[in-house]
Amino acid sequence: MRALGLGWLHRFGVMVAACASALCGVGQAMADDAAVAAFYKGKTITLLVGSSAGGGYDTYARLISRHMSKHMLGNPTVIVSNMPGAGSNVAANYIYNAAAKDGTMVGALYGGSPIEPLIGTTPVQHDPSKSQFLGSANNDVYICVARKDATAKSIEDVFKMELLAGASNASSTADFPAILNAVLGTKFKLVLGYPGSREIGLAIDKGEVMSACGLAWPSVSVTNPGWFGPNGTMHVILQTHPTGHAELNAMGIPNAMSFARTEEQRTMLELFFSQEIFGRPYVVAPEVPKDRVEALRKAFWATLKDPELLADAKRANLEVNPVSAEEVEKLIAKVYAAPRELTQKIKKAIQLN
Repeated sequence: MRALGLGWLHRFGVMVAACASALCGVGQAMADDAAVAAFYKGKTITLLVGSSAGGGYDTYARLISRHMSKHMLGNPTVIVSNMPGAGSNVAANYIYNAAAKDGTMVGALYGGSPIEPLIGTTPVQHDPSKSQFLGSANNDVYICVARKDATAKSIEDVFKMELLAGASNASSTADFPAILNAVLGTKFKLVLGYPGSREIGLAIDKGEVMSACGLAWPSVSVTNPGWFGPNGTMHVILQTHPTGHAELNAMGIPNAMSFARTEEQRTMLELFFSQEIFGRPYVVAPEVPKDRVEALRKAFWATLKDPELLADAKRANLEVNPVSAEEVEKLIAKVYAAPRELTQKIKKAIQLN
């Protein structure tokens, strides 16, 4: 009986200690939250978009900015600013090196920016493997579009004849047609120098160029509503994504993956297209305190799951399919772990002379 009683007392003591530890953990979490809330109260968070105003990345950032404050500890004001250039690497460099490191500056970057140091051709001053990601606003599917009056009527035609394509330097609109040319043998002729997708769209409308690749279907179908449909001026000629978009798959739009003739070509395309899964990444500098990063991540995820935001997105025909911070960082780590021989081939494939 005495032994039984001592055993029970021991177990009871362990339970009490465990409960005390859990309560301490809860208390510490509450204290951390209070400190984060006190910091952000009355402050402003800036979503720095790495492209010009009016494009798809800007549209998503402004949608998020309208709803994020209520989900963020301290309820700070959330605004959007634009810093286009070098495929959003100007903004990425600024976030990494010059912006405030206190959690008030968040980069809203192109999907290709996190892997630019690995396979890109633009010298950069940021290290995505050290940056802290909040997640991605969407799992994007990139496409190639062409004017209906272009000589090339289909992607099969682009294997036989040149098609002028507008592009921004060091961005998906340059890299995606470049890798299609190098790996599959298409004949997109790039016209570089446009600041962003909005300006490329205007150039297409004016007839300066006849097509573009590396545009995100979920946004371009909204920002350019007159392009598609029976009376539209444009049509989608190709999907460039590991699996494609359900809507476009149902329409029979071909996927670039189906044109791969060798296992190496398929592997190169799969690796390169993986950036679309974190197609709209939001990032802060490595030095931002972990408790604020965690608060930003929770607020970012809650914002993109907010019924009011989803209702706004539906009214604007915007697709919202967010990717968590953990998933983004895991995929980026996988890409960075790819054999150097393969990434060098991809880098050479998208090299523009």
